[in-house]
Amino acid sequence: MCTVSIIMGSTSDLPVMRKAADFLEQMQVPFEMHALSAHRTPAAVERFATGAKDRGVKVIIAAAGMAAALPGVISALTPLPVIGVPIASTLDGIDALYSIVQMPPGIPTATVGINAALNAAVLAVRILSLSDQEVAERYAAYCATLSSKVEKADAELAAISDYKYKTN
Repeated sequence: MCTVSIIMGSTSDLPVMRKAADFLEQMQVPFEMHALSAHRTPAAVERFATGAKDRGVKVIIAAAGMAAALPGVISALTPLPVIGVPIASTLDGIDALYSIVQMPPGIPTATVGINAALNAAVLAVRILSLSDQEVAERYAAYCATLSSKVEKADAELAAISDYKYKTN
């Protein structure tokens, strides 16, 4: 049984969405991946969205570029939280961002930055950690690594000594 569904309009979105899959794998969260199109396979999108909860899905990450209807259509068809990932395909992804973030009242769709599939997966894990202690512990361990990465980067910057006027 999967916990998170990663949905994309086509496999051309996979290089971006792989970051979400990699993070879910790292967090040991079961997930599935599908290519569905709100415009080209609307009946399949409806079947997926209306049946997701009964299949054990708890969060849906939906990516789309251009008109970016997929995340909003899924949000309209399921009570589950949907996180939209705008894909930079045309107009540098601004068109997709606006399409996902500007949902009508009553059809909320969380939206991360353009091509920010990793943040979508992090948000999904945050949601899951509210009701799953093991996921919460793995997520807390991941969060602890974030500060150590910045501390390491700061130390590396402090070690740079080839500037005459650098004071640290």
